[in-house]
Amino acid sequence: MYYFYNPNAKPGMTTFTGDYPCRLDDKGRVLLPSAFIKQMAAGIQERFVLKKDIFESCLVLYPMMEWERQTQILRQNTNPYNREHNQFLRGFFKGMADLTLDASNRLLIPKRLLEEIGADREIVMAGQLGRIEIWARDAYDTIESGGETIAHLAEKIMGNLNQGGTPDKSAGG
Repeated sequence: MYYFYNPNAKPGMTTFTGDYPCRLDDKGRVLLPSAFIKQMAAGIQERFVLKKDIFESCLVLYPMMEWERQTQILRQNTNPYNREHNQFLRGFFKGMADLTLDASNRLLIPKRLLEEIGADREIVMAGQLGRIEIWARDAYDTIESGGETIAHLAEKIMGNLNQGGTPDKSAGG
């Protein structure tokens, strides 16, 4: 059996599992799926950061603890006095929103961010490592979720890891 080990993962970092169709109300509020709430450690269930994904046409919802971990990675790997780094940081942080769950476990998603991904009332919240992706329902339904593409990527990314989850030097990786 093979296990993937992430040496940078902190204890308590949430791995969100599942994808859930959700419906926005007239004000742009959405009920955070109870499965995601149960997957988060107590005390980190209130504040989130929401931003547009840098690769896909979706939004990314980070619990505050994970967002702080991400910004620490940015601090360690960028120099704001380097023009390219500064340009990247500006683009990365552009359009972010700080969200708080209300008493009914709803999030108010800014309309401008929903418009950026072409979402109307129907969205999908999909769990990932430390974050939740928010997709327009029709866009999510078209994502390739299996077959040769995923098999090829799995082999390319994970195929050269040893049982400890680190690159296997004997496999040329």
